[in-house]
Amino acid sequence: MKKLIVITGASSGFGAEMAKIFNADGFPLLLLGRRTEKIEALGLSGEIIIRHADVTDQDELSKVIKEAENVYGPVDLLINNAGVMLLGNIWKQSSSEWQTMLDTNVMGVLNGMQAVLPGMKDRQHGTIINMSSIAGFKAFSNHAAYVASKFGVHGLSETIRQEVSGENVRIMLVAPGAAETELLTHVTDSSALSEYEAWKKSMGGITLDPKHVAETVKFMYDMPQEVNICEIDIAATRQDS
Repeated sequence: MKKLIVITGASSGFGAEMAKIFNADGFPLLLLGRRTEKIEALGLSGEIIIRHADVTDQDELSKVIKEAENVYGPVDLLINNAGVMLLGNIWKQSSSEWQTMLDTNVMGVLNGMQAVLPGMKDRQHGTIINMSSIAGFKAFSNHAAYVASKFGVHGLSETIRQEVSGENVRIMLVAPGAAETELLTHVTDSSALSEYEAWKKSMGGITLDPKHVAETVKFMYDMPQEVNICEIDIAATRQDS
């Protein structure tokens, strides 16, 4: 019997592709997002629970995870995929945008991990995959607050990996490069967006297909529990920075 997988930010991009690939392999899924209608539109079938969840709301997140566990049993894989990228220079970017990124990209990951780690430690089995970014170890112009949040995801993932490895719990991290997702749709700084688009054109105008990130996540999880692929960095071949 396959075990429960939880995916945050499942409505589009990496999350939607991961939902498809794990659904095709028959896993029971808890798919979380703010736009549940987009998750429903994926047309998935089988053992699936779709719920609205704001990862910055610890109580709401814990509640929906417990609901799914009551149906399908304990979470064996949590994919912390929900995230936002709001580009801009800090001397003119609204501090509310910094807070949104830190709350979602860092606190949201911590909230998810805290919801499932006690059970995984007790069972001495389980996997958490945190979706970070190449911006988690490399700086980019117009990305200061986003970079800060993703450096945080890298740091917390490695710290917690060390803390729970003795209980046979795997903490993994995936750091994608620029990809064809909806991350840019919320950018409010037109000049930062124009610079990003010019950079993208320098790579041929096409960035990483999210389905390949989903395939990578599936490969990582499918390894035996005694094998932990700590980190994978993945980007389009033409991305040289």
